Amino acid sequence: MNTLSRFRCAHPSRLAAFLVAAALTWLASHAQAHAADRPNVIVILSDDQGWGDLSLNGNTNLTTPHIDSLARDGAQFDRFFVCPVCSPTRAEFLTGRYHPRSGVYSTSAGGERMDLDETTIADTFKAAGYRTAAFGKWHNGMQYPYHPNGRGFEEFYGFCSGHWGNYFSPQLEHNGTLVKGTGFIIDDLTTRAMQFIEENRDQPFFVYLPYNTPHSPMQVPEHWWRKFKDHPLPMRSRYGDRENLDHTRAALAMCENIDWNVGRLLAKLTHLDLDEETIVAYFCDNGPNGFRWNGEMKGRKGSTDEGGVRSPLLIRWPGHIPAGKTVPQIGAAIDLLPTLADLAGIEHVGEKPLDGISLAPLLTGNVTGWIDRRIFSHWKGKVSVRTQLFRLDHQGKLYDLTTDPRQDHDVSAQHPEIAQELRRAANQWKEEMLPLLETDERPFVIGHPDFANTQIPARDGTAHGNIERSNRFPNCSYFTNWTSEKDRITWDVMVPASGKFEAEIWYTCPKADVGSTIELSLGKEKITGKIEVPHDPPLMGAQQDRVKRVESYVKYFRPLKLGEITLPSGPGTLTLQATDIPGSQAMDFRLLMLRRVEDQR
Repeated sequence: MNTLSRFRCAHPSRLAAFLVAAALTWLASHAQAHAADRPNVIVILSDDQGWGDLSLNGNTNLTTPHIDSLARDGAQFDRFFVCPVCSPTRAEFLTGRYHPRSGVYSTSAGGERMDLDETTIADTFKAAGYRTAAFGKWHNGMQYPYHPNGRGFEEFYGFCSGHWGNYFSPQLEHNGTLVKGTGFIIDDLTTRAMQFIEENRDQPFFVYLPYNTPHSPMQVPEHWWRKFKDHPLPMRSRYGDRENLDHTRAALAMCENIDWNVGRLLAKLTHLDLDEETIVAYFCDNGPNGFRWNGEMKGRKGSTDEGGVRSPLLIRWPGHIPAGKTVPQIGAAIDLLPTLADLAGIEHVGEKPLDGISLAPLLTGNVTGWIDRRIFSHWKGKVSVRTQLFRLDHQGKLYDLTTDPRQDHDVSAQHPEIAQELRRAANQWKEEMLPLLETDERPFVIGHPDFANTQIPARDGTAHGNIERSNRFPNCSYFTNWTSEKDRITWDVMVPASGKFEAEIWYTCPKADVGSTIELSLGKEKITGKIEVPHDPPLMGAQQDRVKRVESYVKYFRPLKLGEITLPSGPGTLTLQATDIPGSQAMDFRLLMLRRVEDQR
């Protein structure tokens, strides 16, 4: 897709949007009568958990009996592949297509968004009459219609950013409304999913549960940490001294917490007598987020080598998928949409061709003569290619993974034709895919008429003047050092339909610096408000972190209503500026929230 087409996708015409919505609504209503005999589907996705972080795969450093049970009672794929990092894997799972096709090229600041002309796995199941819900880390766009409620999920509870700065009763959102979480975030997300399942037990449901651990910050409740704090680690990383043992211990504690929550979820299905009516799938979004035991494979998170992209895939459906089955054929995240739709007996919606294929025959039958396919892994211009036997790495070196799982020996000279063929395939993939990521002129869509609230975080803003970001990683960061009236924060935005909005900023400001006048403007429209209430909470996170973090610490920000502003439809630059700073600084800024109060279409 060229830049102009992608720009158009960011703000489709009202007629086109109406026709798409009407078509999906008709499909959903038409499907209700046929949905009763279809299986429920639960997809659990962990964050930065490597293939080796399960006792199922031979790691004696931890025990994960509940996750392991999915393989015991169902099937496991021996070689299943995802992307090297978070948001691309999520996009490939959601669309069944390689992530460059959907415009995902980064993990923050807008590059994590899927183009609006993509249809998702939730659209497919919703059109078939399923109730759809997601609980956890979305990481594929925040502002509607990039928001999960705009991508086929009727229910969403969690956060849309790439990582979160606090895991204990943090600020989250529920269908666009800011709320406070309850307890440790993974426990909370699981409880919400269980409530949704119980409320919808009498109709088919599709539940996506993207956990946000063991992604840093390395926070986990004391009960789980106590076991690992001084825990010996007999199984170590192939990279020796590069392993941070306390980081490994924290990650494993977080993985055991995930396992406990998977056990809670499975027990809920048993209690509701839904075991045989529910497909449960479990996989991870990339390799481990640290140097720790991972089956001696080369690479970790961020790498296109085997250790950076190999994930477990466990899938259980009693009575349909044989217990204890191991699938030797390779598969990938792009395959999950067609596979789950095939197992559920529903049609994929959307006009764009899928890159993935259905793996259902491998799960439900004895298949011979399966094709030897190619699976491509990409990150930051590096591309590797996997076949059933070989991996061509991003440098063009060829490895026979059946005899050399560590990728120690380049066998290009022994297999010149295979090496040449895969190099040619990698170059063709680059030529087709990478131009799609060269430019991104998609604005941030704000004030969409079909959604009440728009979150506009510091993460997506551009700072000018003295203003600094609290951390070099934008996700969950805030702006600080706002010391001059010439300083400002801007966002390139698109307003799909004009309207009047209530504007609210989330700030902190010490008592000595209150009194700054803050102006919000778009084109000729502007409003101002004054910071009159001091709010200077301490930074949070260090006391809960089991290992020193690299991301921003966080704090509780306070909302301040600036007033109501009328925003005209069309593109523009949204600007936040302090027109008067009587103290040493204006404020620290975390979030701008817009709420539509009057529709002027």
